[in-house]
Amino acid sequence: MLRVNEIFHSIQGESSHAGWPCVFVRLTGCNLRCTYCDTFYAHDEGQEMTLEEILSRVRQYPCSLVEVTGGEPLIQQDTPLLIERLLKSGYKVLLETNGSQDISRVPSSCISIVDFKCPSSGQCEANDLENIRRLQAHDEVKFVIGDRGDYEYARQLSARIEEMGKQVTILFSVVFDQLNWNQLAQWVLEDGLRVRLNVQLHKVIWDPHLRGV
Repeated sequence: MLRVNEIFHSIQGESSHAGWPCVFVRLTGCNLRCTYCDTFYAHDEGQEMTLEEILSRVRQYPCSLVEVTGGEPLIQQDTPLLIERLLKSGYKVLLETNGSQDISRVPSSCISIVDFKCPSSGQCEANDLENIRRLQAHDEVKFVIGDRGDYEYARQLSARIEEMGKQVTILFSVVFDQLNWNQLAQWVLEDGLRVRLNVQLHKVIWDPHLRGV
């Protein structure tokens, strides 16, 4: 059983898979309380569903890409089992996780998108940096940046990831309505970083405060 906040079909707004149709399985609950959280409603709202009920809902959509997200999906015990079932059913599966949980618990063919927290989130100390060692080549690392201090933290941790030989996609995003995209782009270009700007497409396509997109 898993506590599920919502299941919906939309356009993937983030990561290197941005722009592709995707089914989102948003699980309830999070162990962090980031200052800029845009899914606070997922902290408590949800209903208990069996794995079969979740799979049945996912199958209703003509889509082969699924993202398991939250909240923080890995705080629920059966999340790795859900991912395994989705993979065995032929889906390509993305896991959006906040960086505080051990990503080695999920099947190796799942693509983990690890959202390491920067200082302005207020949750930086929760990062499990052992996850750097656990990264696979197809995984991705995301930093949500609200100010110059966040940028410097992300820049330094990105360098550490590279020094450890992890050739993964690194995504830099902004805290919505807090930092301008052009400012972040300027910093990245000035420092010659090998990172990808991660514009939240769903907030461009739809009202940025709209749920279920």
